[in-house]
Formats: sequence, C-alpha cells, structure tokens
Amino acid sequence: MTKEEALLQIQQLSKEIEDHNFRYYQQSFPVISDYDFDQLLNKLIALEKEWPDLVQPDSPTMRVGGTITKEFKTVTHKYPMMSLGNTYSEEELNDFDERIRKILPGEKIEYACELKFDGVAIGITYKNGQLVQAVTRGDGVQGDDVTTNVKTIRTIPLKLNIPSSADLFDSSTSFPDEFEVRGEIIMPRAVFERINEERIDIGEAPFANPRNCASGTLKMQDSSEVSKRRLDCFLYGYYGTPLFVNHFEAMNGISAFGFQVSEHRKLCGSINEVMEYVHFWDSKRDELPFDIDGIVIKVNAYRQQEELGFTAKSPRWAISYKYKAASVATKLEEVTYQVGRTGAITPVANLTPVLLAGTTVKRASLHNADQIAKLDLHVHDTVFVEKGGEIIPKITGVDLSKREEGSTPIVYITHCPECNTPLQRKEGEAQHYCPNEEGCKPQIKGKIEHFTGRKAMNLEGLGAETIDLFVEKGLIHNISDIYSINKDNILQLDRFGEKSAQNIMDGIEKSKEVPFEKVLFAIGIRYVGDTVARKLARHFKSIEALKNATLEQLTDTPEVGDVIAGSVIDFFSKPSNQALIERLKSAGLQFELKADALPISLGNQLEGKIVVVTGTFERHSRDELKQLIEQHGGKNGSSVSKKTTYLLAGSDSGPSKTDKARDLGVQVISESDFEAIISG
Repeated sequence: MTKEEALLQIQQLSKEIEDHNFRYYQQSFPVISDYDFDQLLNKLIALEKEWPDLVQPDSPTMRVGGTITKEFKTVTHKYPMMSLGNTYSEEELNDFDERIRKILPGEKIEYACELKFDGVAIGITYKNGQLVQAVTRGDGVQGDDVTTNVKTIRTIPLKLNIPSSADLFDSSTSFPDEFEVRGEIIMPRAVFERINEERIDIGEAPFANPRNCASGTLKMQDSSEVSKRRLDCFLYGYYGTPLFVNHFEAMNGISAFGFQVSEHRKLCGSINEVMEYVHFWDSKRDELPFDIDGIVIKVNAYRQQEELGFTAKSPRWAISYKYKAASVATKLEEVTYQVGRTGAITPVANLTPVLLAGTTVKRASLHNADQIAKLDLHVHDTVFVEKGGEIIPKITGVDLSKREEGSTPIVYITHCPECNTPLQRKEGEAQHYCPNEEGCKPQIKGKIEHFTGRKAMNLEGLGAETIDLFVEKGLIHNISDIYSINKDNILQLDRFGEKSAQNIMDGIEKSKEVPFEKVLFAIGIRYVGDTVARKLARHFKSIEALKNATLEQLTDTPEVGDVIAGSVIDFFSKPSNQALIERLKSAGLQFELKADALPISLGNQLEGKIVVVTGTFERHSRDELKQLIEQHGGKNGSSVSKKTTYLLAGSDSGPSKTDKARDLGVQVISESDFEAIISG
C-alpha cells in the first residue's frame, strides 16, 4: 500500500466511524452492530500504527485515549465563565420576572428553560471546525486544560462536518471559523453504579455521587482510563461570531453543527409557564438516566440579555431554580454491619420503610465509624434520609425533638460480626477491617465470587448461590480448592444433575486458558482492579517477577502508587498466599504473559535501560514510544530516579522532571535522539 492509498483509507474510515458515532450518540439510531463498529475502529487503529505520520488530531482513535497528562495547564477564559444566581423559592422566581419587566417595560419576554445538569462545566473551542481546546470552569476567569480527556467523550465532536445527507444536517448550515460551546460533562447513573461496584470490590471507598465521580474522572492522568468511564456531555451555550438572535435558536443551531443538546428544553411565554416546567421536572427528575439539581431560566432574546447586563458575579438575565434534595423522616430500627471480601466493614442503617423519590427505602449506608459519631446516632432515633445527588440513600441528620428519653448512643462494633475477630483500623483509613481472611466466611465467599466472576476467571455455573452451597458443605475453602473439585463431589449435592455438574467441570477446565492479567485480577489483591492488574502483568511479565518486586520497582509501573505497591508486597509476604499461588500454578493456571501478549522484539539497543517518557511528540504518541522502548529491550519508568537511564522529553514537558534529571545526571533526550538510539 502506498502512502497516498493509506491516507485515503484513513480519511474514509475516519469519516465513516464519525458518521456512525453521530447516528449512535446524537440520533440514537445506529445502523451497524457494536461488533461491526469495533471492527472499523480496529482497522483504523492498525492503519495508524503502520503509518504514524498520517494520524490526524481529530482521528476517531482519540476516543480510545492513551495519552498521560501529569499536569493540567491553566488557561484564561476568552469569555469569563460566570456563575448563576440561585434560588429555592418560587417567590424569588416571581421577583426575578418582575425585575426583568421593570427594566424592559412593555416588551414581550420569553424564557428559555433547561435542565440544570449536575456535573462539571466545560468550555470547548473549535477552529475551522476542529476541536482545539477544552477548559474547565475553574474560578470563572481561568480553568484547567483537559483537552486530551474531553476528546474521549463520544458525544463531543472532534471535527464538525456538514454531511450532504439530509438526514444528518441541513446542508445550508455553516459554522464560523472559530467559536466556543459550553456545557456540562456528566456521568450517567448506570456508569456511576458500575464504577462504585468495582471500587467496593477491590477495597476502595465508593464515590459519593456522579458529579464527584465525573469531576475526578476528568482530571485523571491516563486518558485511556477516562475513555472507559464513559462520560457524557450536554451543550447549552454558544460564544463567538453572532449567528443567532436568541438562545433557543442558538441551541437549535449548535445541534445542527453536531453537538448534543438536551431535548428537554422549553421556550416559555410567561413566568407561570416557567413554574409549570419547574414542577414537571421536580416530579420526573428521578426518571432521567442522569442527575439534575434544578432548572436554568434565561431571557431568550440576545438583545434583551445585552440590555439587562451583569452584576459583578452573574448575569441579570438568568437564574437557576435549585431543587431541594428529596428528604423524609423515619425511624432507625438498628445498625447492622456487612463484611466485604477484603474484610472491610460497612455499617448499614436499617430503617422503618418509607417512600423517598419514588422508591421505598429500607436501608441507608453509614459509611464508617466517623460518620456514626458525627451524626451522634442513638438507638431508635428519628432520622432524616435523603437522596440528593446520592444513588444510595444517606442519613443527613437526627430529629432531636423525637429522641427517646434515656436512649443510648450507637457504639461501633469492636469485633467482626461474622467471626468475632477483633477489628483493625489502619492509620489514615476511614474503615475498619476484619483481618481473619482465611476463617471469615463472608470474606471467603466474597473472594471466591470475585475469582469466578465474568471480568476475572469467568467460571460458568459457579454463581453466588452455588459458591455459598459449596462453602457451607465444606467442598471449597479458598479459590485454589475449585481445581480440586471432581464431578462426584458435585453430584452428591442436592440440585445438581449430570449436565449441570459437567458444565461446572468444563468451566473449570476452560478457565486454565484465561490470560495472566485476568488471573492476577482474579486472585483479589486489595486495590488491584482489572486495569492495574493488566498494567502490572505487562510490566512484570510473570507472577515470579511481581512477587519479588521492590516498592520502587512497583511504583515505576504506570498507575501504581505507594498504596497499591504496599498492598501487593503485603499480599505476597503472607505464607498462605504464597501457598495459594503454588496450588493454582500446579492446577495449570496462566501466571506468565504468553508470547503473543509480549511486545514483539525489534532489537536490544535499550537492554537494561530505564526510560521515562514525558511531554508530547511530533511523530509518535506516548503509548507508541513506550511500546518501542519495550520492543527494544528497555523498561518504562514512571518517575525520574538515580536508576533512570534516559528522560525522553517532548514539548510541554514539565520542568520538574527535566530539572530532577539534570540534578541526578540523567541524560535528557529528544524524539530524534531516541529514534537514533533504537536504530543503532
């Protein structure tokens, strides 16, 4: 294939993929399957790897991520991002309307009403139809440049095309050479719940609400991890060359450009219509797949907005009506305690059932001992429960006027509720833990359920009920016992026939083919989720190398800090875990990367050398450079130390790393220097 042919294919594939993205995310009308879409994307990725100098900044492969950003550059907003005045009162909404009418006497006033998304405000600049910068609100005057992470959000166009097909856009629509759109980056509830389940499973504290999770995700250093979080974005503002006479028309216009604009906006001719809209969404907001915390009301006409002007902090022509968090009072019947697979103890408030935001609430999380102490909970207190931005209901306070005379405070337990082992609480951690990993049944069952799960060993037939039965009957005591089960053991139990027993045995045998990175995740090291397990597996290549790694070697692995490294060392220091690994090895599980998972060797020019990559580069992505380092026998480091051989520095590389490299006598090399080294 010639370079010209490759360029043509890349352009055609990019156009086709972005058209499918638009149909899927903007129109909710996909015309190909997810599998076929992935095949197109994989074909483009392969072409771009073969022809790296043909990769465009608006390529659909940017959605996949892969760039590491250690520091987010501060950028001054071209148009200040002012905050809105808030109200919780209908009376104040009427006052807002009266002020508008006093300043604009006799004029027809229309209000554009929109959902107030509970997320992270963002300003996105386009030049010649191409996304060039995305900046957070910050303090309103300046914010952080999060362009690389925003490019992974599939509902944000990387390049604005005006397709000729009438079903996509009106072909007469055009956009200016440069403009900015503003909106809110959000995390859908379903994604939030999945992330929290994963965090709880590896022993990490769950996020409090989708907004906090979206904010944290947007500032992650690895854009490939941002891509997996599946953030979403709704746009609600246009700034640039005047094209529209009012806000509602502007929203229709940017929708035609290809931006996602909420379908739930409404144009209201009076404050009474605004009130109806406010009340409607107060009753319906729980049915949305994402969180809103109110309604934004704007004077629609831009001419009127200009006449109304601004106060020092906010526009006079807009206001947000904030919904009060749904809250009810009910009785606290008792506090019980759950034991997770990592031994983490979670206190749970058991409540007299009460209706809250359309669902019956019987339980609420109390998080930890500090939360119980902060609330000063007593036995049989009447408590206030709300959802607000939370998915799981929480207790926000106590009705002291209804506290029973002589009631006693809730005292946090000192021993495990399942095995009576004294609990431990490490310095700096909020949760208590049961250290009895091998004798506490919820931990045993939880570890086995984790090991057999779909994202781990994917052992068919070994669901929670079956595991519970096998543990209770003494058939298995830990994950390695799974490989000692025979069919006769299973047939002796109730509920199992020849076929179901054989299915379990087939699943056990098939699991021996599961790759090392999934096995590493499955064995359940605290804080090691599937992403970290994959990076550890690829960095160390085998369980032996990982087991013998030092703290410094572990923290040289991307995404691994002191806490995760300490947890890995602690896991392998225990004789019981060492014996467990040996039994799993004997059973035939994969504890080394297979040859096809290892990087293809292209030479040994970097044998024994450690290279740290920082900044951005002209001819390679950072992931490509890291792959080349491994393919030439080298190791990737995450931070500069005395052991670092080279600091490979591109443009925008932070001064802290280069200064440290020079202080330590580490050679700083450019992309051209690196190419010269690996070419021999």
